[in-house]
Amino acid sequence: MEIQETSQTHGVYRRYVELTKDVRRGFIAEWTVTIVLLLFGTTTLVQAFVIPSASMEDTLLIGDHVLVDKLIYSPQGRISEYLLPYRDVHRGDIIVFRYPLNIKEDYVKRAIGVPGDHIRLVDKQLILNGHAVKEPYVVHKTTYVDSYRDNFPSQPNSPLPASAMDMLENHVMNGEVVVPPGYIFAMGDNRDNSSDSRYWGFVPRDNIVGTPLVIYWSFEAPTEDLTNPNIGIDHLVDVVAHFFTKTRWSREFQLIHGYPLE
Repeated sequence: MEIQETSQTHGVYRRYVELTKDVRRGFIAEWTVTIVLLLFGTTTLVQAFVIPSASMEDTLLIGDHVLVDKLIYSPQGRISEYLLPYRDVHRGDIIVFRYPLNIKEDYVKRAIGVPGDHIRLVDKQLILNGHAVKEPYVVHKTTYVDSYRDNFPSQPNSPLPASAMDMLENHVMNGEVVVPPGYIFAMGDNRDNSSDSRYWGFVPRDNIVGTPLVIYWSFEAPTEDLTNPNIGIDHLVDVVAHFFTKTRWSREFQLIHGYPLE
């Protein structure tokens, strides 16, 4: 009787151990798949970016941390075009793209012109396809008029890279820039303080990464902290010490929308 009880106990214990191992294996497998999907999603579908400059103020501020939809502008396939929300870039979309002069850098601007559009600026006013366009998102933080920046295209008042000179020499018709096939003309909302297509030319369509969806965190920080590839200890200390006071709570989970330009 005693031996039988011991044997049964060992059998129950062995079954318990095997069951525990199965549960652990299942738990590990589930979390492995979850982590793989999250990593896939954050690199293929959605990716986090931080805004390092003032060129998109006041739409996006320095220190805004945004999630970017990388799927929306993906090329359509024979089947995927009916299943997934692919579309092309629209005028007024906010786009994240690889900087044409250095594709290792990511820029964020607003798409102002798509292929075939005619663009010019007259005293800071955008003229798109022959008529003045209302741009409620634009801010002007200087009172003077710059001969090139604000009356574009015109004779540049400082040296420009070859891509910008090609735009001015080969894609201007009747005093207007004409956007060629496969390219986008982009400008920042902070129109007086933005390095954009006026200064380095068109954005290749293939360089476009996606469009920002939402601000998931906004923290007041200087540009030099956010552009440093190696996050400095000073910045980390600043975040820890001033998380509650420097976080812009009113911007948390704020959706980001484009503005249709016609």
